[in-house]
Amino acid sequence: MQKWKIPAMVLLSASSLMSTSCGNGEKKAGSSDSTAKPATTDFKVMAESFADLQLLRYQVPGWEELTLQQKTLAYYLYEAALCGRDLYYDQANKYGLTLRKTIEAIYGTYKGDKNSAEWKKFEVYAGRVWFSTGNHHHYSKDKFIPECSFEYFSELVKNSDQSQIPLNQGEAVDAFLARMKPVIFDAAFQPKMVDLRAGIDNVANSSVNFYENITQKEVEAYYADKTKFPESDQTPEWGLNSKLMKEDGKIVEKTWKLGGMYSAAIEKIVFWLDKAVTVAENEQQRKALQLLSEYYKTGDLHKWDEYNIAWVNDTASRIDISHGFIEVYNDAIGKKGSFESVLSLKDMVTTKTIASIAKEAQWFEDNSPLMPEHKKKTVKGITAKAITVIVESGDAAPSTPIGINLPNSDWLRKYHGSKSVSLSNIVHAYNESSAGSGMLNEFVNDPAKLQRMKEFGNLGSDLHTDMHECIGHASGQINSGVGTPDKTLKNYASCLEEARADLVALYYIMDKKLVDIGVMPSLEVGKAEYDSYMMNGLMTQLTRLKLGDKIEEAHMRNRALNAYWVFEKGKKDNVVEFIKKDGKTYVQINDYDKLRVLFGELLREIQRIKSEGDFKSGKNLVETYGVNVNQELHKEVLDRFAKLNIKAYKGFIQPRLVPVMSGDKVTDVKLEYPDSFYGQMMEYAKKYSLLPAVN
Repeated sequence: MQKWKIPAMVLLSASSLMSTSCGNGEKKAGSSDSTAKPATTDFKVMAESFADLQLLRYQVPGWEELTLQQKTLAYYLYEAALCGRDLYYDQANKYGLTLRKTIEAIYGTYKGDKNSAEWKKFEVYAGRVWFSTGNHHHYSKDKFIPECSFEYFSELVKNSDQSQIPLNQGEAVDAFLARMKPVIFDAAFQPKMVDLRAGIDNVANSSVNFYENITQKEVEAYYADKTKFPESDQTPEWGLNSKLMKEDGKIVEKTWKLGGMYSAAIEKIVFWLDKAVTVAENEQQRKALQLLSEYYKTGDLHKWDEYNIAWVNDTASRIDISHGFIEVYNDAIGKKGSFESVLSLKDMVTTKTIASIAKEAQWFEDNSPLMPEHKKKTVKGITAKAITVIVESGDAAPSTPIGINLPNSDWLRKYHGSKSVSLSNIVHAYNESSAGSGMLNEFVNDPAKLQRMKEFGNLGSDLHTDMHECIGHASGQINSGVGTPDKTLKNYASCLEEARADLVALYYIMDKKLVDIGVMPSLEVGKAEYDSYMMNGLMTQLTRLKLGDKIEEAHMRNRALNAYWVFEKGKKDNVVEFIKKDGKTYVQINDYDKLRVLFGELLREIQRIKSEGDFKSGKNLVETYGVNVNQELHKEVLDRFAKLNIKAYKGFIQPRLVPVMSGDKVTDVKLEYPDSFYGQMMEYAKKYSLLPAVN
């Protein structure tokens, strides 16, 4: 999200608002049944659950409508997406591939008792590592350790197939275990994957594998060298696709490309992209895929920009993919992009709603509460659609976004526009899994408000997503002469950009314009979304924190900032208040119209901060309203949530594409729905382990 990056791949993760109880068809942790079943009307969304995680499944409606050419294209891109899986494991942590391969070896080959209590603890740990792509929680970024003992873990390693344990050359098993003990069992070793605290070296204190043996000041000075990284009104996202480190006292940049770092996996990605080029739906798509392949071959960020321009201009294709080193949330200073991919087909029906919003983008910009000099005079073409996800990988899976807006580069958006999408089948699966969870009944006390949220809550959430991605990230502009926000706002840039996009959506969801263009029936939808957003920002998102924690994740900070700022500023008029009933705390909105005005005022200020590069004001906003937690309220929320017996986080088992071959020719592609997360992880281990574990 830096480089004035739009944090496109994640809106506010639907699972932050949607929790679920265990339903029919649930499998317990460790089930290895990988049987794939076709889509049916009684399709079971719920799958395995363990720790604080609930695995879901999603269907791909519209697949059978595709032509053989489109199915073949989708299959090739499916393979290109999954061939990048190892990249993200290594990006997330230097020891990530070693840890994963060790777990896979144990899970697949351990000869001992797999029914013991200790084995069950290991099993849960394995699932958590697979879900989080490493041993730092996918959301909090805090390190987690196994509940089983180191002695038991050592027994597992020694009684598994030694040829599959990722030992260094000549390394004995005991030496391997000694090397890995702090990595796995020491909570103080690499405790935080992404550390956004103020007043520290955010690079040195983050364990993500984007930097090594280098300080934040050295990184910033390196990329400030204009002879290496010249700036213009069309500056590439310098540093996006590389690791920066010191070797023998010298700074070295290792680019992720063919022939460079990650070459073995990128070679496979390029292979499948080049095959996809041969079955592209049209010339524009063919051009985009060719440029993406060339980018991976060269590592040239100018080529990445060329690809994004071609990709934005491909508006006719039914099959689409986002693929690359894209979002920068895992870099505390917002330069390095995590690998991710989302393969999809256009949802022809649902697209009509989001397209109606995109069509009015200029009206929304002209009528926003921003200062006139911070408004875009001309909003470039926003292509908006709803998509049906086919497969996700890297940083987009198993925990997935519900909205996407790309490309992230500000100048590309300014001159060439963007694509904004809603992931319709993902949202549907979340909604299905949330039915009857009990969250609303527990945290909403007003019967009328509860009824309104049940009737209009899903629509309000969908419209918020659409506007956040479609017009939120596309709005506003940077003042002439001001550096890009990743430099000026640094570790606060991601939070402030998310807050800004949320505020655009919040401001307009209470505007009659949405009724006039036919995307919602009345302003009751807006009120339902206000109730949901304020409840979440002030209270229920705290279910994702341990008692005593401060807020660090950018999206959580964004929601807390927005909610607590309007809460404080509206105290005089009692716009929003906490009320107590039967010993429980609830959020009550007393004046929806005044609340909208406050959202507009905060939007105006955050856009000013971004447009002017005002680091001091941005830091003050985030640290004052987005970080600290009322511990008494937090304990109450955790106690009430625990009684619901639901999981705080959700993610997905991915569908499987299976080609039907006649010689070397694809004659059909079958779509299957695996129902075991553990089984899928072992299947991926066999097919997509493309990088060695090197520590």
